[in-house]
Amino acid sequence: MQSTASQEWDKCLEIIKGMIPEAQFSHWFGSLTFVSCKGDELVIACPSEFFASQLDTRFMSFIKFAMDRVYGPERSGRMQLVYNFPIVQGDPAAVVNIDSARPSTAVRPAPGASANPFQDKYVEEINSQLNPEYNFENYCISDSNKVAQSIGEAIANDPKLKTFNPLFVFGSCGVGKTHLIQAIGIRIKERDPRTRVLYITSRLFQDQFSSATLRGKINEFIKFYQSIDTLIIDDVQELIGKEKTQRTFFHIFNHLKQNNKQIIMSSDCAPADMEGLEERLLSRFKSGMTAQLEKPDYELRRKVLIQKSRRDGLYLSEDVIDYIVTNVTQSIREIEGVMVSLLAYATTLNCEIDINLARRVLSNSVKLNQHKTSFESITNAVTEYYGLEPGAIFEKSRKREISDARQMVMYLAKKHTKMPFKAIGSRLQKSHATVLYACRLIDQRLPIEKKLQEDLSQIERNIMGE
Repeated sequence: MQSTASQEWDKCLEIIKGMIPEAQFSHWFGSLTFVSCKGDELVIACPSEFFASQLDTRFMSFIKFAMDRVYGPERSGRMQLVYNFPIVQGDPAAVVNIDSARPSTAVRPAPGASANPFQDKYVEEINSQLNPEYNFENYCISDSNKVAQSIGEAIANDPKLKTFNPLFVFGSCGVGKTHLIQAIGIRIKERDPRTRVLYITSRLFQDQFSSATLRGKINEFIKFYQSIDTLIIDDVQELIGKEKTQRTFFHIFNHLKQNNKQIIMSSDCAPADMEGLEERLLSRFKSGMTAQLEKPDYELRRKVLIQKSRRDGLYLSEDVIDYIVTNVTQSIREIEGVMVSLLAYATTLNCEIDINLARRVLSNSVKLNQHKTSFESITNAVTEYYGLEPGAIFEKSRKREISDARQMVMYLAKKHTKMPFKAIGSRLQKSHATVLYACRLIDQRLPIEKKLQEDLSQIERNIMGE
């Protein structure tokens, strides 16, 4: 039978799982094993010293956040986390203090601060439950999210602005909703630490409501939430079908709105698609600003990848960046997971991150983009980009613009198809030596001609249908 202490650690893992990409969680936390929790010492077994080091330096803020939730901030602050791993050549065991996590002082709760909705008395400062890494400074922007980001910053920079109240952010899984809505809360707390900001998932809200019902403390539950200045509720679609919880949330929502308190929500679908939600509550969701986070475009995926690599002190060449960004297209979490795997492989194998390692990691981590690139799709993309007639590059013209476009077709055909030089030359009525020369020439020009770099990147995005 599983012990209570073991169950508490499992709860910590569940919280962490909801905060980081699935691939990241599986790689770093899937290998951990609960050993014991005696007094204020929590012992966890991990595979190696490398794992212990990475958990300490990369994930301690998440672990601390989860332990605060499960054990309570007071006990968690005293606890010591001990990693057990196989000792090599007499290396000492790793002992890591929870205090090594250093969250932003703007969101660090005061001693005794709590997010408990059943407080016996009013508490001035509460634990906002905000993840300090989810701030605006770490939030990458492109056309796919800049509208929602701009609105979020407007709210955060001027909490008295109620034009966007409530703010309803929606989008598919892994597009950055949780990061954005928590960034708003963090900025509000930075501007005024006294503000009562609370981030909570709909699932936890539902659990608290059920507990309040069983304990006969519904009034205390409602009173606590009505005291919040900025309420941030994640995955609000999970209230669908929970009629009693919806009715209680309706009263909390009305009180906050009528008293000019900010309400921020996220969902994986638009309000119009939320069947099973009370109409009166749904109408209030629609009464403010609804902003969509679209699937990350090429520009956003590239920015996120470069940011993550710099954070981890990794150098990624242009061909590695292009390969990852072209193939990892569904979500930001997938890119984060790839970066974790690349770091693990490079550190464990003591090797550089090259295109071969990137292919190896992606083949194990994500479903590769199976977009088929043909000679015809390349010629169409190139001629359209340069404003030429589709058949222009097949003519025996020496005009500079046509010659440059023809060389671009040769280069891209060699890069993105399995066609040999001779076959490419045959399609363009040129020799294989001419194709070889064109490819080498573009390779030489790319490092020094920014305009050519931009042309190539845009044409490749067009080929991939982005």
